[in-house]
Amino acid sequence: MAGIIALPLQEFIASLDNTALPKILQVCSGVYFQGSIYEISGSEVCFSTGDLIKVIRIELQSVSCDDITNNEKFELPINHTGLFKVVPEEMPYRSMEEMLSLRPVGLQSCLPFTFTSRSKMTFGPLTLGAGRVLTVLGIEKHEGEEDQVRCHVKGQQETAAEVLIPLKFQGEFYECESEECFTLQEIMSSPCLRSRRFRFINTTKYERPLILSPIYQVHAIMSLRKNVVKFLSSLEVDVVDVTDVCKDVNFVTPLSLTEVLSQPDESFPAVVEILEAPETRSMFKCSWLPDLNKAEHLVLHEKGNTAMVLLSSLKSRKTSQYFLVSQQYGGRFRRRPREFTSVYELYAASTQAPDLKVSVTRNCEEVEEEGLPALSVGEQLQVVGCTRMELPCESNKEQKQSIETLLCQRLQEQDDADDEEEMNEGNEKEEVLLPLYMQGHFVEVLGDNKKYKLIDLGKQFSLPLDVKVVSRDTELEADPLVGFACLRIEGAMLEPTIKASFQHKPDHCFEIPTQYLSMSVSLTKDPLPWPQDQPPKSYIEKVTEVTDTFFYEFRKRGNSDETPPPRPPKRDLSSSKVTKKTSKAAKKSSKSKKPKHQPDSSVPTEKLSTLTLNNKKRPPAPPPPPDNLNDEPPPVAPRKKSDTSQSIGKALPNTYVKINQSQANVPLRDFPADVESDHDYETVDESLISMVKTAQENAMFY
Repeated sequence: MAGIIALPLQEFIASLDNTALPKILQVCSGVYFQGSIYEISGSEVCFSTGDLIKVIRIELQSVSCDDITNNEKFELPINHTGLFKVVPEEMPYRSMEEMLSLRPVGLQSCLPFTFTSRSKMTFGPLTLGAGRVLTVLGIEKHEGEEDQVRCHVKGQQETAAEVLIPLKFQGEFYECESEECFTLQEIMSSPCLRSRRFRFINTTKYERPLILSPIYQVHAIMSLRKNVVKFLSSLEVDVVDVTDVCKDVNFVTPLSLTEVLSQPDESFPAVVEILEAPETRSMFKCSWLPDLNKAEHLVLHEKGNTAMVLLSSLKSRKTSQYFLVSQQYGGRFRRRPREFTSVYELYAASTQAPDLKVSVTRNCEEVEEEGLPALSVGEQLQVVGCTRMELPCESNKEQKQSIETLLCQRLQEQDDADDEEEMNEGNEKEEVLLPLYMQGHFVEVLGDNKKYKLIDLGKQFSLPLDVKVVSRDTELEADPLVGFACLRIEGAMLEPTIKASFQHKPDHCFEIPTQYLSMSVSLTKDPLPWPQDQPPKSYIEKVTEVTDTFFYEFRKRGNSDETPPPRPPKRDLSSSKVTKKTSKAAKKSSKSKKPKHQPDSSVPTEKLSTLTLNNKKRPPAPPPPPDNLNDEPPPVAPRKKSDTSQSIGKALPNTYVKINQSQANVPLRDFPADVESDHDYETVDESLISMVKTAQENAMFY
């Protein structure tokens, strides 16, 4: 690029118009980073030395005002309503020809304009004094004669005259200020006016002269940029015009997979290069995904819409697996009964499959207050439809609350076939109302054992549907669906796909769902890897394993408007009914603890009240031996000196045996504690001592 002059971007763009575009520029100095210049396109841009920019359009954005006296700059919008006057140039002109040819503004575009001469001018018999103001009207040209400038001059008494001044006439001329005013739009639309200096008409606002420079929004194409790049011409980089040198440069345009779908059908098949590989955390778990790397070449055979279904394995294994299967899958399926864990699931399934029949797999107790019926294991129910039932409110029995229920009919078991005629005579089928919020365990009752193709299942049955593969697809090298005890068909979709293959294996194809895989490619001019008009017979992978993220994304898209299951009715726990139940239960438990017999009235209550302990943590003291006794043996009373310790050892066991025999007649009572005593031992009444003495004497006598 020797000999090419580098210009600031602002200056170069200001010299262009849309008729001269496109232009290819190359950044030759400066590296510019600015995050805000690409806010419209949503990405950050970087201009580096050597980058090529293909300018395709420019739009006037604003005007930069530069005060050269103090180096102040500010911007004005292009629709600014203020008016400006041209500031005359201060330099003198030595001839009329110099003044007209070297003026920054072209003559024809800015006529008329005025000037004055510092010296007197003589044109034959006519002489004009110094300081006279003349207005240039135009230039007259005649063949064979010198060009002359026609000027208008005013006399002293408002007389006017026109004079012809030779173009080569010499003197000292100065430009005068014009009374004509201009808007920013007019100034920016004229290349001649843009090079002049201006001032505001309102001198009180800004008196100093200004240089007005346009700021354009540049629309350009850059290599490896997906969209048209937009940036301002005020960026401080130097560029050179390399349009003539780089006419054949191919600006690579990245395309997303959805943009590839918008290409015409004639563009396929084509060879593309991967510019941006898919994310590492992709939604797919297939064999071809790890090979989609940057700079890898792919063959795009065709685009279209593929009918697919999403299968999921049940949670019988450690982790669930999900598969995206083409409806052209050649294996055979057999239906499997579905399991339901709530009445709402039954309702949702019945909307897709009328006359749904289920069998109860877990007992359910009846709760009359909540409208829950009793269900037994093995009972078969046929879903009729959704209805409503009324339940009394907990707080007010007169008020009713309406709840949604599922109306079902109990079906007769096969074991009772002999009594079928007797049951049907004069009796209708028993109806059962199941609230939608009711929890339960049900299994679907199937009536056939046929084998179906995948495409036939979607036509004859509604989804979701539980199935099992009973015969594999023989065209697949390894069928991943074989071996699962049960698979659930979650839903069907018509997915826009691109049939692709790797360049080294053009016959082994796979279908890329464009809405679930994000990557960018660029079209290349590489030849196809097969002879012209002889495409190979392709093998297509019909089963693609996907992640749980794909499954949740699919459910979110398909069930965005699905209403949640209803909640059970609120129960008023503070109602009087609950309180009464609690009090009755407490009374019942207290009655059950009371003994059948009452204590003997001969034992005074005052004596029993004295047999207590001050320590409340210890059990109460035992009552007297004859009537009221506890599990502990009676305390030993003081004896006479004549009594031997041998008699005590014999009396206590006999007395204790007697206590155990009469313990059933002793009531369980709580005695008040003696709070005034500081002792933690038992106090014995005098009457008790005499009773113990009598018992000891009887034992000794025996």
